[in-house]
Amino acid sequence: MGTVPHDPVMLLSYVNTQLRDHYPTADELCAALSLDREKIDKTLASIGYEYDADRNQYV
Repeated sequence: MGTVPHDPVMLLSYVNTQLRDHYPTADELCAALSLDREKIDKTLASIGYEYDADRNQYV
């Protein structure tokens, strides 16, 4: 996943901050940063989080 954190909790914080500050959707975040959306979703699901499109964050 490049320069994003590998630790799930740190990844959660990083991704939600990026979504809040820069990207209107998780797909746009992943496209802009060349991230694998499926891998992000799977990693965050391992700690009980999933993407909420209405809130534009992982909850």
